[in-house]
Amino acid sequence: MSNLIQSAKSQVAELTQKAYERAAAAGQLPGGLEVGGSVEIPKDVSHGDYASSFAMAGAKAMHMAPRAIAQTLCDHLDLEGSFFDKVEIAGPGFLNFTLGSRWYGQVIADVEREGARYGESDEGHGEKVMVEFVSANPTGPMHMGNARGGVLGDTLANVLSMAGYDTWKEFYVNDAGNQIHKFAVSIDARYHQLILGEENFAFPEDGYHGDDIRELAQAFRAEHGDGWLEKSEEERQEAMAQFGLSVNVPKMKEDLRRYQIEYDEWFFESSLHESGYVRETVEMLTQRGWTYEKEGALWLNTTELLKEKYMREGKTREQADKLDLKDDVLRRANGFYTYFAADIAYHRNKLEKRGFSKAVNIWGADHHGHVARLQAALDGLGLDGSHRLVVVLMQLVNLLQDGKPVRMSKRSGKAIALHDLLDEISVDAARYFFNSRSSNSPLDFDLDLAVREDSDNPVYYVQYAHARICSLIAKLAEEGAAVPAAGDVDAALLVQPEEKALLKALSMLPEEIRLAARDYDPSRINRYLVELSGDFHRFYNACRIREEAPALRDARLKLADTTRAVIAGGLGLLGVSAPEKM
Repeated sequence: MSNLIQSAKSQVAELTQKAYERAAAAGQLPGGLEVGGSVEIPKDVSHGDYASSFAMAGAKAMHMAPRAIAQTLCDHLDLEGSFFDKVEIAGPGFLNFTLGSRWYGQVIADVEREGARYGESDEGHGEKVMVEFVSANPTGPMHMGNARGGVLGDTLANVLSMAGYDTWKEFYVNDAGNQIHKFAVSIDARYHQLILGEENFAFPEDGYHGDDIRELAQAFRAEHGDGWLEKSEEERQEAMAQFGLSVNVPKMKEDLRRYQIEYDEWFFESSLHESGYVRETVEMLTQRGWTYEKEGALWLNTTELLKEKYMREGKTREQADKLDLKDDVLRRANGFYTYFAADIAYHRNKLEKRGFSKAVNIWGADHHGHVARLQAALDGLGLDGSHRLVVVLMQLVNLLQDGKPVRMSKRSGKAIALHDLLDEISVDAARYFFNSRSSNSPLDFDLDLAVREDSDNPVYYVQYAHARICSLIAKLAEEGAAVPAAGDVDAALLVQPEEKALLKALSMLPEEIRLAARDYDPSRINRYLVELSGDFHRFYNACRIREEAPALRDARLKLADTTRAVIAGGLGLLGVSAPEKM
C-alpha cells in the first residue's frame, strides 16, 4: 500500500525537522520551536522535485532571515539512505529537494509488488459505504442520464474500494407509488385500445406515451388474452403493473450487465411498504415532534428541520428565517404514503438498519432541491444525515454527431436509450467518455470522436499505449529479452528527462485514487491515464530500447512494462478493457 508522493513529502518534512534539531543542538538556530511550513511539488522541475517552506515559516520566531535559516538547515541535512540526492536553496528561502535513483527504483518495485492492487490504501479504514446509482424508474428504457450516472457510480464505488472503504453497490427500484400507478394505467389504456380500437378508448394525457408501453400491452394480451377487460380496474392494473415490472426490470439488468455494471443488491421500494418500515419511520418522526396534521394529511415540518440544519452549518436564526422553505407531505389524506416518506425510510434503512456509515447517492442535478430536505429529515431521526448522506449531483449530457445535437432515437423517436447508444459505440468508449468530466460539469458526448481510431479519441489513445507496450514486450521476448524483475534493474541508468517524467507519473496513481475518493470525483482517473499515456509516448519516442546495451535495455523495458501494468489497473477501475493488440 504505497503512496510515494506522500512518502516523499513526509520524508522532506522529517529530514528538515531533524536538520533543525541538529542545528539547534549545535547552537546555530534557536531551539524548542514548533515550526510548521509546507512541502509542495513545484510546477517547474528545475526548482527540484519537492520544496519546503520551513525556513520562511520559522523566520519570525527565530528572528533570522529565511535564507540564513535555509543555509544552516542545508549544513545539517543528512540525505544518506533517503529518497533524495541533493538540496538547494532557492528564492526567498525555499529548500528544493531533488529525487535520487532510490526513489525512482522504488516506484518500479512497488508496482511489481502490489500488482493489480497498486494504488490501494487504507484511507477509508474499512468504513462501510453504500453507493446507490442509476435507480431509474422501471417504467421505461434507461436514457443518457442513467448512462452517465451508471459509469459515474460504478467507477466511484471502485475507487472507494481501492481507497480502503468497504463498498456496496445498490440499485433502488421504484416499484411503488404514483409512477407505477401511471405505468399500470398506461398499459391498461393500450390494452383497451388493442381490443376496442384506439378511437374507442381515450389514452390519458399524462400517461406514458412510448412505444415500449404498446409493446407491453401487446405482450400482456398475447399471454392473457382479452378476458381481463372483465376484471375490476384495480385487479387488472395491479396485474399489469407486475407484468410490466417483470419485463422491464430484467431488461434493465441486462442493459446494465452489457454496460459492465453488476450490483450487490437490487432493493425494491415495495418491500419498505410491505414490511411496515415506511409507516414505522413516519411514526418515529411524529414521536420526535417533527410532524403535524393539516387537511387530513400528515406533514413533515421540513421548514424547522432545515432551519436547524442551516444554523448548525453557521447561518444565524435571522438568516434561516429569511429562506423560502416549505414543508412536505408524508401521508396523504387518502392514507397513502408519499415518495418522500418512502425515501426517508429507505435512507434510514441504509444508515440505521444496515449500518452503512455513509450513503453516497448519484443524482441528476434536477434533484438538487431534494438533497438538503432529505438530509434534514434524517437529522430529525437522529441519523446525522447532513454528514452521512452524500449526494453527488450530475449535470446533463449533450449527445453530438457531426457537430450537432442528437435529440431523437432511431428506434423509438423518443429520448435516446442506453441500449440504442451501445448499438452505436463500444462499451469501452461509452464508459470512458461518460466518466471523462467531473459530475458537476455538463458533458458533451461526441459520437464521432468516440468511434475514431486516432490520438484525438482519449480512450483509443490510452488503450493504444497499452497495446503498444504489449507489442514491444512480445517482440523483445522473441529476441530473447524478457522483462526483468525489479530487483534486477539498475534505476540509476534511467536519467533522461522523459524517463524521470514517466516514473513520476507512475507514482501518482495512489495519490490520484486517494483524491478521487476524497472528492467523489472518479474522472480524475481518466485525466491521469491520458497524461500517463502521453508521458509514455514521449518516453518511447525519445528513448531507444531494443538497440541499447543490455543493462539500459532491460531498465527501459521494465519501465515500459511497469507503465503497462499501471495503465491496465487504471482502465480496470473505469471498467474499460486493456487490449494487447489494436
